[in-house]
Amino acid sequence: MSATGAKHTPFSLIGSDVTITGNLSASVDLHVDGAVEGDICCASLVQGPDSRITGHVTAHSARLAGLVDGSITAEDLVVESSARITGDVSYVSISIEAGSRIEGRFSHQAKDAPTAELKLIANDSAG
Repeated sequence: MSATGAKHTPFSLIGSDVTITGNLSASVDLHVDGAVEGDICCASLVQGPDSRITGHVTAHSARLAGLVDGSITAEDLVVESSARITGDVSYVSISIEAGSRIEGRFSHQAKDAPTAELKLIANDSAG
């Protein structure tokens, strides 16, 4: 049993008075109001307007309202007007509110696109 007494918590919360240094991985939804200095990988991310993330974000869905200094990969991405993003953004669907700032490249990903594979072909014949 967890410290809160809950057996199955549907989300995790990082409060505004918390700073985490290191990578985060969560199988549930994550709500960040504090500061994270590291990569985040989770099912769904909600970022508060006063929060700061320094690292790469990977999530199925993300709603960003604070500062992100790092790349973002999300199928469904919502960038709120208070968001400040410095880094490349990869998405399937995106919504950007007026007033937000994004410095980086955008790349659209097809939802059911096959994973690209790189193969090295060696030429055995020396001429």
